[in-house]
Amino acid sequence: MKIALCQINPTVGDIGGNADKIVAFAEKSRNAGARVALFPELSLVGYPPRDLLMKEAFVRDQLAALEALRKRIMGVAAVVGFAARDCGDKRLLNNAAAVVSDGKILATGAKRLLPTYDVFDEERYFCPAESTTTFELDGKRIAITICEDAWNDSDFWLGRPAWSGKKRYLFDPVADAVRAGAQIILNLSASPYSLDKEPVRRAMFEFSAKKYKLPIAFVNQVGGNDELVFDGRSLGISAGGQVVAACKAFDEDMVVFDTESAATPDALAKVPALEMEPEEEVFRALVVGTRDYARKCGFTKSIVGLSGGIDSSLVAVIAVEALGAKNVTGVLMPSMYSSAGSVTDAEELVRNLGIGSVKVPITPIYNAFIDQLKDAFKHTAPDITEENIQARIRGTILMALSNKFGGLLLSTGNKSEVSVGYCTLYGDMAGGLDVIGDVLKTLVYRIAQWINRERLVIPENSITKPPSAELRPNQTDQDSLPPYDVLDAILKEYVEEEKAIDEIIAMGFDPNVVMRTVRLVDLSEYKRKQAAPVIKVTGRAFGFGRRMPIAQRYRQRT
Repeated sequence: MKIALCQINPTVGDIGGNADKIVAFAEKSRNAGARVALFPELSLVGYPPRDLLMKEAFVRDQLAALEALRKRIMGVAAVVGFAARDCGDKRLLNNAAAVVSDGKILATGAKRLLPTYDVFDEERYFCPAESTTTFELDGKRIAITICEDAWNDSDFWLGRPAWSGKKRYLFDPVADAVRAGAQIILNLSASPYSLDKEPVRRAMFEFSAKKYKLPIAFVNQVGGNDELVFDGRSLGISAGGQVVAACKAFDEDMVVFDTESAATPDALAKVPALEMEPEEEVFRALVVGTRDYARKCGFTKSIVGLSGGIDSSLVAVIAVEALGAKNVTGVLMPSMYSSAGSVTDAEELVRNLGIGSVKVPITPIYNAFIDQLKDAFKHTAPDITEENIQARIRGTILMALSNKFGGLLLSTGNKSEVSVGYCTLYGDMAGGLDVIGDVLKTLVYRIAQWINRERLVIPENSITKPPSAELRPNQTDQDSLPPYDVLDAILKEYVEEEKAIDEIIAMGFDPNVVMRTVRLVDLSEYKRKQAAPVIKVTGRAFGFGRRMPIAQRYRQRT
């Protein structure tokens, strides 16, 4: 049977636009000779719809759109994700799929395993199906599974290191489908991107196909929705457990998978490379996340504050790749503490990228602030307060330009800074999207070097000079923080792996540095709660997937 892997980029809530896209891809699938057109999880409404699912009108409208699809899809069986009202609990819905063709709904099935870890909160909206749905088409018994349903094979996870996809449930919907006589497994997914996830996901599907000697068609959503990026990389896997068809990474795509295909050299040669260097992979994810966040929120232009440093330089490169050079404006805001090199580095970046720029010196504004505050501040010595005033002046200027010209302000704080609070509320944290807030500083450097692999884009001095906020004379980040290679290694263990302090110290880190870093992370939660959304590229990002209290007194001890 020929199955079209319809890897689309839906927009959350754009029911009509998503339906039109589904029809267009279904027609393309039919013209390519496919019998089935498989779409991602909740493809009619976009994933994740979150509390839109609590709006009765929203549920009603997407059901009406599904009904209309019956008359719009001809000559191919389209498997479309939607929210069904078939749940026994009237407060909840089913995360469902419908098989639509030639004026009929041939079958519906619903998700059985509802994730509640990390960014997922599906039990808030859905109730689980009691059984795995199978249906017959052209003499083949086909099973419908949805995303998490395929992630619970106990044999696959046995002995593997703990990971967000490890076995979590008491039963396996794929095994149940096989017992029900399934000959082909379909999997509709909205599997968010994170670095290092793709090889595990692919290995899991290969394992299941080989174990049950059945072909598996896996279709993943692609594109960005809020903080999440979906990498696509949909797969057609033979009954022998080999990938014989695959869609591109980070782009809409449609590939026809023949379930009878054998993994011949010719077939394998047509499969695109599924893996890439980590630096390229994260860069492409950030570009997709920035592009879709802007586009789906109605922005065509962006604004980036340029300090001449590596973080703002990387964000500017991402913005250009996402929106085009003509739609990006760099803002230079030198102060009395800015080095001449910082200004020239920023100007060189502007030339290299071909973007527009504006220069607004902040020294006169800062002096006016200090003059107005001199009575209130009398008998006090300058401290971090004056540094924060500079940052907040810059934040105000950037927001003013965003308001005046309608560009999306991209904040430039990396994960290392955001983790330990080395950032200023209403200052450098201002913005509508924090592009690199899930990228540790050491990875920022690696991505910058990757960008410069063929030609100089980011000025070399921006990469090699000691990083500095330049808010006081001769300041460097390492005046306040451990070296970034040490800091990032600790943050990876504490924030991303949730390791205890004693475990981290046992890895050979200085106990005082570990304790200080952990304290800074814990005390900075109030800042992160007020930060712009962060594009998620690791398994543990700040934001929706990491819900820590602000007012709390738990402190780990060694």
